[in-house]
Amino acid sequence: MLVLTRKPGEQIMIGDGIVITVLEGRGDGVRIGIEAPRGVPIQRREVIEAIAAANLAAAEAGAEAGQDAEDALRGLLPPAPAPKPAPAAKPAPAAD
Repeated sequence: MLVLTRKPGEQIMIGDGIVITVLEGRGDGVRIGIEAPRGVPIQRREVIEAIAAANLAAAEAGAEAGQDAEDALRGLLPPAPAPKPAPAAKPAPAAD
């Protein structure tokens, strides 16, 4: 881990497209600004961990519900059409 000391207004660059600017210090926290390309996701770690925990809980609950949920979803679908019968095969010409 790289540890830096920065003052308000100073910046840190990550690669070519990400700039972190220290905006101000507040008591035991720091306000920072992040500039990054649109395609770079920026999330707080605690939010990512909370989402992962919620997804895991939902997956476990889904595994318990299992077949009941599948049956309920299948009940929402219209019945599948009956397969069309194959056309009758023409008899082969008789050999002389």
